[in-house]
Amino acid sequence: MDTSPFLNMALDALWIKFLPQMEERVAALETASRALASGKLTDSERAEANTAAHKLAGTLGTFGLTKGTVLAREAELIYSGELETDPDAASRLEEIASQLKTIVQSRK
Repeated sequence: MDTSPFLNMALDALWIKFLPQMEERVAALETASRALASGKLTDSERAEANTAAHKLAGTLGTFGLTKGTVLAREAELIYSGELETDPDAASRLEEIASQLKTIVQSRK
């Protein structure tokens, strides 16, 4: 018995269920990147962006969206403070958020 149609249906149902959360997480990354660019990123916003990126990395990986996972992990690493934040970090984070938004929207 071929289960792939059932698996695809289950994944599609899960995608629909978690789509609002993924969109909220991408929005948090967009907000944080703008705040960083304006020099107004708070510790709370940084922590929220770090958590959003971490959760996106896992969720997108579950759906086989490897590029999204790689991008989200990069954002997570930057927001975690483990990397020295350079002047180009804000523009890179804006680019990552934009790409993640496109990836999420393209899966709908």
